[in-house]
Formats: sequence, C-alpha cells, structure tokens
Amino acid sequence: MQTEELDVLIIGAGLAGLTLARQLLLSRPEIRILMVDRQAEIPSPKQKVGEATVQVSGYYYSRVLEMEEHLLREHFLKYNLRFYWKTQRGGDVWEDLSQSYIRKISNIATYQLDRNKFEGAVLEKNRESPGFELIHPVTGLKVDLAEGDGDGPHAFRFEAAGRVISGRATWVVDASGRNRFLVRRRQLDRPSPIAHGSSFLWVEGLLDPEKCTHLDRKAIRLRPERSALGHFPTFLATNHYCGEGYWFWEIPLHGKTSLGLVFDSANVAFRDVSTPEKLVEWICREYPLFARDLPQRKILHHSGFNSFALDNGQTISPSRWAVVGEACRFTDPLYSPGGDLISTYNTLITDCILTPGRKELEAKIRLYEPLARAIYEAYVPSFAVSYCTLGDQECFSLRYVWELTVYFAFYVFPFINDLHVDQAFLPGFLRRFSRLGPINHGIHRLLAAFYRWKKENVVLAAPAPVFFDFTEVGALAAAELTFYQVGVSLEEARAVLDEQLENLRDLARWTMAHVTASVLDDPRAVTNAAYMRDIDVNDLQFDPEKMALRLAAACRETSETYSWRFAVPCMARFRAGRLAPVEMEASSS
Repeated sequence: MQTEELDVLIIGAGLAGLTLARQLLLSRPEIRILMVDRQAEIPSPKQKVGEATVQVSGYYYSRVLEMEEHLLREHFLKYNLRFYWKTQRGGDVWEDLSQSYIRKISNIATYQLDRNKFEGAVLEKNRESPGFELIHPVTGLKVDLAEGDGDGPHAFRFEAAGRVISGRATWVVDASGRNRFLVRRRQLDRPSPIAHGSSFLWVEGLLDPEKCTHLDRKAIRLRPERSALGHFPTFLATNHYCGEGYWFWEIPLHGKTSLGLVFDSANVAFRDVSTPEKLVEWICREYPLFARDLPQRKILHHSGFNSFALDNGQTISPSRWAVVGEACRFTDPLYSPGGDLISTYNTLITDCILTPGRKELEAKIRLYEPLARAIYEAYVPSFAVSYCTLGDQECFSLRYVWELTVYFAFYVFPFINDLHVDQAFLPGFLRRFSRLGPINHGIHRLLAAFYRWKKENVVLAAPAPVFFDFTEVGALAAAELTFYQVGVSLEEARAVLDEQLENLRDLARWTMAHVTASVLDDPRAVTNAAYMRDIDVNDLQFDPEKMALRLAAACRETSETYSWRFAVPCMARFRAGRLAPVEMEASSS
C-alpha cells in the first residue's frame, strides 16, 4: 500500500480544482498537493461549457494565476456582453435587431475560454511543481474528516491502477463539480429558488452574426449604425439573444462556436430543446437569421441540464476543509458568475490554507464565510425574481445597468486590490454591501412588475432597431472608473465604496423615477426634486396609483429640479411608436 503525507488533497481536476492548485503553488512553491479525479482523461475529451469570463475571472485567470500569455495566444479576447431583441421588422437578419451593449472594450481583459484547452494549460503548469501530483482515474475514494477543535489531519484512501493509496492531508478541498463529494456526504445541500434549465451545443467553425444579413460586404462595413455600434468584431462579444424568461448565447472559440439556450422552466420546456436537432430548430424559429447558417454547420457536441442551480450550507470550515466550484454553488450563466465565484472562493480558500494558526484561521473564516455567502446571494434575485425582464429591452437595460454598477464597484474593485482577504477591510465592506441588499431586492421586484405592466399595456417590440450603450447611464460609467483605483489604502478603499454606495442609491432613485415617468407618461417624474426626495430606495414598490398621487403632490409642492449625481440618458428611444411620444428626461435628450 502506498501512503501519502500531504498539505492539501483536492478532489476534482476541473477548472476550480486546477486553478486552486495553481494559486497555491504560486503562493507557496513547496506545498504538497495531491489531486484526484475519477475521470480517465484530464481534461475531458468532451467539450466543456462555461466559456465566457468577466472582469473578476478574467483578472484572476490572467493576472493572479499568471496565465495571460496563454490566454492571449490560445483564446479570443472577449468584447463585453451584448444583448439583442427582435423588432417589428422581425428577425430575419442581424440588422433587424435592437441592441444594448458597451461599445468600448473593457480595460480589464476578459476572454472567451476554450475550457478544455485552458484546463490543460493550467494542469501543465501545475505539473512543473515537484510538490504537485494528479492521480486518475480513482475509485472507492473515502475521506475521514478530522473534526472538533483539534488540528489533526484528515485520512483518505482510494484505488488507482490496481494499487491502494492512503494517507493524511492537512486540508481537503472538494472541487468535484456536480458530483459534490463532501456536500453530499455532509448533507450540506440547500435547495435553490432558481428553476432554470439549459441546452447547448458546439458547431464547427466561426458563426459570425454580422454575416447573417442581406447586406453585401461593403454595406456591412459602411452601415451608418456603426456610429453607435462601433467597429470592433461583434462575434467577439458574448452575444445574448433575449426573450421573456430565456436567452441564448453565441460564443466564439478557435475553430468552433458555442451556442446555448438558458430558460426559466415556466417559459420553455426542456423536452422541447433536449436534443441538438430540437435546439437548432428552436433557435432558427425564434431568431430566423440563424437559419441562414446554423443548419449547415457540423455539430461537434451537445449537452444540457433540466435544472442546474446549486447551493450548499458551508464554504470553508475551521476543521480545514472547503468546497469550491459547482461542488459549492451555482446560480445561472447569464453574467458568467461561475468563474467569479471560483476566483473569489479560491482566493479565500488559498489564504486559509496558508494560515497556520487555528485561532487566526477561525477569525478569518468568521469573515470569509459570510462574504462567500453574500456575493452568491446577491446574484439570486436577478435570476429568481426578474428573469422575465429579458423579454423587453428597456426593462432589461435598466436591470443590467444596476447589476453591472454593483458588480464593478463591489466585486471588481475589491478583488483587483486584494481586499477580500484584508481583515481590516472586510467588516466595513460587509456592512456597506448589506445596505445594498434591500435595494437590490426592490429593484428586481420593481422591474419585474414594470415588465408585466408593459406586457399588458404596450407593444414590446420596437418598430425599428433601438441602440443603447449601458454606459450612457453615468452611474455605471462612474463605477467603471474604480478599475483605475489600484493599490489604495484602507481609508481610500472605504471612501471609494462610500462614494459608490451613494452612486447606487441615486441610481435606484433614477430607476424608480424613470419607471414612474414611463408608466404615467409624465417626464416630471425624473426631474422633480420633491418626488426624488420622497423615494425610499429601501422600499421600492410598483404601484401606478400611488406613484401618480405622490408625483402630483410633489409637483404641487415644488418645481425645483433634482440634481442627479451622474449623467442621465435620454430613454425616450424605448417608447417611440408605442406610447404617446414624450420627451422623457428632456434635459439630457
């Protein structure tokens, strides 16, 4: 029998486990890590889903893990997220679609990952360290966790290649994906309020949406709409095609294109899209522009989930075990949060593993555990409450501006400053972040109700394409500037978050005011100072009758104009041809 004495046993050789090992080896090269996996081939020969990164995961994979050169050589740079809606012109060609987007590319590089290729590259880097070993396939894995107040090591045992291997490890990390090795054995599973499914496939070659068109090559280049849309290759974006309770992605990889439908089970039945043939038929029916190209493509691989959301009751234990990746939690892929949770949780777990003393470890976990829970739960209302808003460009754009402003200020800014593992920073951060909780829930309730109202009272499809750059809302542009505040002191970091918290509170007021102006067809709702002062951002409610009474009373009280903290865009573009034309937000039209 072979015996092992380890610092860390990592269960699972997927993205979460491999990147955790890489971070640990960079931080402490002499650390002893054994990684085990039940799969015969690592990476899996089957194509892996979850290719898009955003700012936290892009920064983590490239800068923290020092994989930047590989990413730039072997993967596409990502051109933000782009969202599309059908118009009254239909959806036969790309230029028929309305779009919401960010025209400028992110200063923090993000990437479209070929998961298999990236995981292989990280594994190769890990194997350069003498203290790292991967054994696979393994069977009969057993782990006996040392519990209580002691620091005794955990015992493990498994079989591989006809040998029995056993040993002890100071830390055990479950990165086993949906197998959820520790979560199942410790009965930590929690139900998720998110009831969404997905069906996805990969096709051979690059599917470029701009070529799904009637236009000739010159006309594609010289479209007057370029003044709004820009010239950067559209296919590099994570392109989202949206409808009520669903969206599907289009992501470029070298030599192939990833396509996937994600849906609320109340809006789409998994059985209707459960095969590659059914999925292609659904895509081409809902967005006919793809019928020009997609049916002729060779399908390389297909998979799906009837339900995919996951939660669990614990991330890191003072008894020196932890859970990360899909073994831990997963919400919905709309904003690619899975990689962000891996990046943040791995960073917390790495810091704990490198902490020798029990008391210091317990003190850290008292902060890290609520942080891990909070950054997950802040995503949940977006997917459990307001998923219907995907059916309308205006509602969704309001929602995404809010969510991205929170993300830039309270997720990206702390992460790029290593503040999530700063013991002096975290108590104040958690207090500030908690203040966003009721506002966040209220925003999602408000916009879901606004969507339902619009669905009953107006024609949702615009007569012609509408273009909206999210950064026209100055609150989001202000949050993006935090990318450039790096190496800050604790006092400076706290000041940044205080400023961004006020920025978000005013953004919530503007969102409520804009909804009021749209429903009541009264532009005074976005200018009247008394109405603004009367908005309780901790209790946002969609009640047209009360909104009308409050606005009328405010206008009787004063004609004073409210001074917004940020540039306010003209939103009248979303009502042309649907409501009586008005100049909403006339001061900035």
